[in-house]
Amino acid sequence: MLFQPGVNMEFRYKACGLILLAATAAAAQVASHTPTVFTQQPTPSRAALAPLTPTGEPVARVNGTVLTEADLVREEYAIFPYARQHNGIPQELAPEIRDGAMKMMVFEELVYQEALRRKMTVPAARLQQAETDFQKTFANPEEFNAFMQSDFHGSRQLLDEKIRRSLLIEALLKIEIQSKSAVSAGEVRAFYDKNPDRFRIPESFIFQTITVLVPEKATAEQGKEARERAQKELPAAKAAKTNDEFGLLAEKISDDDYRVMEGQHKSTPVDQLPPQVVSVFRGMKAGDVSDVIQIGQAFTILRLNAHAPAGMENFDEVKARLAKQLQQAKTNQLRAALDQKLRQSAKIEEP
Repeated sequence: MLFQPGVNMEFRYKACGLILLAATAAAAQVASHTPTVFTQQPTPSRAALAPLTPTGEPVARVNGTVLTEADLVREEYAIFPYARQHNGIPQELAPEIRDGAMKMMVFEELVYQEALRRKMTVPAARLQQAETDFQKTFANPEEFNAFMQSDFHGSRQLLDEKIRRSLLIEALLKIEIQSKSAVSAGEVRAFYDKNPDRFRIPESFIFQTITVLVPEKATAEQGKEARERAQKELPAAKAAKTNDEFGLLAEKISDDDYRVMEGQHKSTPVDQLPPQVVSVFRGMKAGDVSDVIQIGQAFTILRLNAHAPAGMENFDEVKARLAKQLQQAKTNQLRAALDQKLRQSAKIEEP
């Protein structure tokens, strides 16, 4: 429930972690990003990265080709690009991210081997342009040279081989996935018409609050004092002619954390509001201020700023977003199918 007077609104790191894990799990099915050539971003100080330096120890074999710890770490950093700032991947996320990175790394190798089997090639001009573009990602030539020494022992041949590999992976994915994932305007419209529940807009309210909290395990006298304090502030609240005027009072008077936002609550669906609040709002119009109402251990004054009735999102408003979502879903299906097909005839050895 979004509207709970007195509930602390600080960010929950655990929740953020769960969100990231969900994203990682989705990505882990198969590679869902541009093939990783060098996800290690150039930095001025390589020494600072010493604790993160991967080894060349084998972690998997794909049809005899050895994939190393270094390859795996690059994939991990593609999933969690903030690893360097955090001196590594957070321990609670490491297993999921490593599993996802392994799946992506193996998938890319399978795609690369399939491109070689099909005798696909990269034009020299395309290879040169890709190398030039890559060099532009460095701040200066010194930084690029330092990267070349640390990651490729100064060998341009090794660099070209990595770039060629990435371009071949990209080219095959374009043939097998990108070119087949287009969604027509008719498909978008048909999905909209067949799935009306996806586009229903619930009734919602935008509002502000001034809240006086009752202490935990309060006595009857303390509860009475809290109510009287809220009643004392009610005339000033009702006299407020604008959101800002009401907000200044909320900032000064309220006991809950919404005071730092001038009592503002974002658009909130009715099913996320206490029934008595919904009942009060339905008797108000925009700009009205309620009497003092009790919600749990709090006495609250409400100001209604906007009321949006239930309805449907217009097709013209959602078609661009929907087309993107449908194309992404189709892309994921094609990628998963390709991954499964390539694995069927492959020999993959993982520890």
